[in-house]
This record gives sequence, C-alpha cells and structure tokens, in this order.
Amino acid sequence: MNSPVAKTLYFKPKERNVFFHLLTACNLACRHCYINPAQHGSNTLGKETIEDWLRLFYDPQKQSNVIFLGGEPTLHPDLAHSIKYARQLGYKGITVDSNGYLHHDLLANITPEDAVISFSLDGPDPEVNDPIRGPGVFAMCTANLKKAINLGFDVSLIYTVSRLNLDHLHRMPALLAELGCKRFFIQVIGIRGKSAQEHEAKLQLTPEEWLSVIPDVARAAAAKGIHVIYPKVFLEPKEEFQCAGLVAENYFIFPNGRVYLCPLCEDFPLHSFEIDDNKLVATRGINEKKLFSLTIPEGCVMNKLLQPGNLQYDKAGTPVHRISCCLLKQEMR
Repeated sequence: MNSPVAKTLYFKPKERNVFFHLLTACNLACRHCYINPAQHGSNTLGKETIEDWLRLFYDPQKQSNVIFLGGEPTLHPDLAHSIKYARQLGYKGITVDSNGYLHHDLLANITPEDAVISFSLDGPDPEVNDPIRGPGVFAMCTANLKKAINLGFDVSLIYTVSRLNLDHLHRMPALLAELGCKRFFIQVIGIRGKSAQEHEAKLQLTPEEWLSVIPDVARAAAAKGIHVIYPKVFLEPKEEFQCAGLVAENYFIFPNGRVYLCPLCEDFPLHSFEIDDNKLVATRGINEKKLFSLTIPEGCVMNKLLQPGNLQYDKAGTPVHRISCCLLKQEMR
C-alpha cells in the first residue's frame, strides 16, 4: 500500500467562508482560548441579528459556507434555529465548532442533514486534555462525540497542538479510530487571546517540532482511513505565497460587529470591516487589508508583524522557512 501524501488545498475563488461568532461566553476556560472580549465584545447576538447577518454574508453566486463559533456556540439558545435558517437561505456547508458539551440539547433539535459538528479535544486521555481544557472535559466531549456519531451526524475532531500536548499527538489516530471519527483537524496554536499572554507565550512549536511530528501523525491517521486536514505553515522553497485576504473570501465575524479577513489580526483593531445597520462598511485608516499586499521574503506579512518569534534566519539574513498564509491547509486521506 502506498503511503498517504499531503495535498495542498489551495484557495477557491468561488467559495465564501463565514466564521460566525454568535457570542464570546463559554463554560470552559481553555489555556489557549483566542477570544479577547476587549476586541470582540462580550454580548450575545439576538435571533433577528443573527438572521440579518446570515443574509448579509450569503452570496447565491458562490458556494457559501458558515461555521458557527463562540465562545461556545451551543450556549446560544437560538443556535438550532440559526442552523436551520442558514440551511433555508442556501448555505451549502454548515458547521458547529463545539467544546463537546452541546448545550440546549442540540442533537435533539437538529438533524444530521442540518450541520457538521466539530469537537475540540486536546489530548488522547483526561490526563493530557483536562489540564488544558478543564476537569471532566475529556469524558464529556468523547461521550457526546460518540452519541453524535451513533445518531448519524458527520463529525470531526480538532486538536490544537502546543508544547503542552505535542508529545501525545501520535496517540490520537488510535483514539479517533476507536471513537469512529473519520475526520481529524490538526490546528496550530495561535499567539492571540490567552496564548499571547506572557506566561503562555512559549506554547508555540518550533519549525523543527512541527515539521518532524505533524506530517507523520497525519500519515498515520490517513492510513487508518481518517481524513486529515492541517495548516501548511511552511512553504516549499519555490512555492508561491498566496494571502487568503487577497485571493479568497473568508469573513471572521464577532458579536461587536467587527469583521476580520485574517484571524492573526483578531487581537487588534485592524479589522477590515464593521457591520453598521446591517451593512458591511469598510474601516478607515491602517487595517489588515492594506497590509496584505506587502511582499516580504518571510511570506506572511501579518505573521512577521504580529508573531515574529517563529521566524528563523541564516547567517546571510535569509529566512530559513517562509510562512504560508495561516488559512492555507494540507490534507491526507
């Protein structure tokens, strides 16, 4: 049998992805949470506002997808309605990114045809996961994941890799196979929110750690019939750099009306747009969109500006690795 090979998922010009944060509240306090209430707000959107904003970002001329986020999106009492409303509008892909608690009896209020559910888990057992995400989280998340699978839902598991759990990532393919989960998202930790705080700033992996571990684990999972997606992070020497902010349509919406095009910028008031009276209004002054077009040897300009700690240079001052757009993914299957 041939060994699985990574395929880069280049951006699709006729696809629109809407990352919709319905609220910023959460029942957990994960060590790497990226939510920043000072920048994202602390309010919970009302049902009518959710409907208005779903209409605002839906484009019938494109494959429009929506990912419902929080905080914890299942804390929102109108999540099930929002999912069904998005489906009624014509959104093709509808996903809920959950910590696994599935509040408001979500599985009983939607059908497997309504949405995909992604479960966040950061360890192959409670001893690894729960110090990161909270006591009892592993048991609750895996129980609800299995319940969702048994009910016929399409599910995936998201593992955010950091120095806290890198050494246990290789154990995850066996767990996914045991759970019956066929999709695995390996996510790089973002230096934003809690992870940007001084005492957590060393959670990010070195290039050597990422490149020596992640592709091998992805290959092991794919060999078990699991579809694996993970960030590309580092470009090949002659590979062209592409910024999603210039060649794709990704909108990261927060409850205070801010709309970003790049998740790296979410700790700062660099958002490209604001929602005002249900209209998308471009912001003035320096914003992320005006920085995307800067061409630098390091690849991603936002990475260079906001988290340069993951850059290395040789004696001639040339970057050892060029950083890809954070939204560029690879897959193995």
